[in-house]
Amino acid sequence: MKDSGVAWIGEIPSNWALVRVKNQYSSHKTIAGSDSEKYERLALTLNGVIKRSKEDSNGLQPEAFDGYQVLNTGELVFKLIDLANVATSRVGYSPYTGIVSPAYIILSPNKDAVAKFGEKFFLSMWQREVFNHMGDDGVRSSLNVSDLLNIPYPHPPLPEQQRIADFLDRKCADIDNVLQKTKASIEEYKKLKQAVITEAVTKGIRGERPMKDSGSTWFGRIPASWDANKLKYTFTIRKRIVGEDGHTVLAITQKGVKPKDMSNGNGQFAESYANYQIVNPGDFAMNHMDLLTGWVDISKYEGVTSPDYRVFTLDDTTRNCPGYYLYMMQMCYSNRIFYSMGQGVSGMGRWRLPADMFNNFIIACPPFEEQQEIAEYLDNKCSEIDSLIASKEKFIIELESYKKSLIYEYVTGKKEVPSNA
Repeated sequence: MKDSGVAWIGEIPSNWALVRVKNQYSSHKTIAGSDSEKYERLALTLNGVIKRSKEDSNGLQPEAFDGYQVLNTGELVFKLIDLANVATSRVGYSPYTGIVSPAYIILSPNKDAVAKFGEKFFLSMWQREVFNHMGDDGVRSSLNVSDLLNIPYPHPPLPEQQRIADFLDRKCADIDNVLQKTKASIEEYKKLKQAVITEAVTKGIRGERPMKDSGSTWFGRIPASWDANKLKYTFTIRKRIVGEDGHTVLAITQKGVKPKDMSNGNGQFAESYANYQIVNPGDFAMNHMDLLTGWVDISKYEGVTSPDYRVFTLDDTTRNCPGYYLYMMQMCYSNRIFYSMGQGVSGMGRWRLPADMFNNFIIACPPFEEQQEIAEYLDNKCSEIDSLIASKEKFIIELESYKKSLIYEYVTGKKEVPSNA
């Protein structure tokens, strides 16, 4: 091994050269012009280059594709704009010929470069956030073609580039397959959790028994011993304006009611919070302004929240279990029940549940003891499922970290492809 002289590359094998990208690749920008209709439309995603229909209107789209540039099979394509956001900057190898955004950078390999090796090297730079520190430090920190062509580039002998590229293709495909299956299993567990909650809060946990019509489209048939009442007979909406600053500001997130971080500058801030409403521990608080991504929770905190949100309380906690009703209302969010009752402009994120719809919403009301049973049962079942999901999410993080290390170690020569690989 020898020192490359580049901190983020580190040592490389002594028989490798360290060159500039421009010694291995050339850039081109071939505008499709009137021939654009002859080409397939391609998109650079986090999963590589994919085909995309020209009729696909997702995101900002041009009226015509004449200004798009031609990307050929076997070339590398880069989006090196907004480098601070790893999710939006990206790199990919194109298995297709088509047209892509004129904002992208395209590199074509010369006879001494294996593009698949280059893809893995640049992917490692992106994964390790090396690109992020090379921009112009503007609001949309970016790299231009000249910057990219002058990046130091490890250059193994051509046959070794090919071995590394083939080996990493196979290993990464195996890892991606495991990641895909693990992510799919997490989604199945989330569906299972929602099904368990829905069954418990609408049918109970005591097995088969006489049923009756609830009078609600959403709850359908419920146990005959349960009541079905309008929500306003169980809860009361509270609107208590605090009238002064100096109180803990609470945000309603999908992870619950949390004190708002006032130090990081993220989100919206008010000049004064005097017109915010009081939230006491044990109060229910919901973001009824956004029924698609909003949420409802029982507050553990004393504080204030936006006057546009809805705060409400149980009228009688000696006959009603907060845990049961929380599961029921969260089910109404997850199953899009509240969403189906909303009004507004959903495409603009304003899809609200009016107070009269909320108050007159018919809910299932089991006897108090059964409410407690259901809440305890769901606490245990959901904890078990959440634990399984958390372990799988941890495994995904570990596997993605391993994949990053694997790519880096082989494209910089710190590990050698096994002879039997």
